[in-house]
Amino acid sequence: MKWVFIVFVVLYVVALFLLAVGTFGWFGQEQDPLSGVFLMPLGLPWNILGDKIGLTGAWFAILAPAINAAILYWLWKR
Repeated sequence: MKWVFIVFVVLYVVALFLLAVGTFGWFGQEQDPLSGVFLMPLGLPWNILGDKIGLTGAWFAILAPAINAAILYWLWKR
């Protein structure tokens, strides 16, 4: 279970990095509104539930995968 948590966290960090690159135009990249698309599957099902109850915004899309990371960490340490 440890490797699942590590792989998930690495994917989460890479997705956050790609969001920052696309949002701020780092490394000569054009600013792209779809740069956070890789965070969406990592945050399922929390981003869908958040949308249903009215929690929208970039901050929720960024933090939704952290819930899954916390669950994976809990399962690993259990």
